[in-house]
Amino acid sequence: MEPYELALKIAHILDKKKLEDLEIVEVKELTTLTDYFVIAICSNTRQSMAISEELEYLLEEENIAAKHSEGYETARWILLDYLGVIVHILYKEDAQIYGLHRLWQDGKNIPF
Repeated sequence: MEPYELALKIAHILDKKKLEDLEIVEVKELTTLTDYFVIAICSNTRQSMAISEELEYLLEEENIAAKHSEGYETARWILLDYLGVIVHILYKEDAQIYGLHRLWQDGKNIPF
């Protein structure tokens, strides 16, 4: 699956949850790390954990596995790397502190 399609698929899965905020940012012109960030802001760490686990489960059912994951220990910032798409699932207080929206403001927001 192409990174663009995967980013949309992930956003649609996450959009069914009661998130504080959700966006797709195209960053392929800004970094070599990945093509897209999907940034999901959660209201608490339990929600971050549950959403991350469900997302991984649903994608694994379609044989799409994260190449790397981290942050499950505290669930304040969970990162799932699907190579062309990196998913950031953050607790809202940490999202405000780290300001991913500001850091990647030169990226292109992708509607979904």
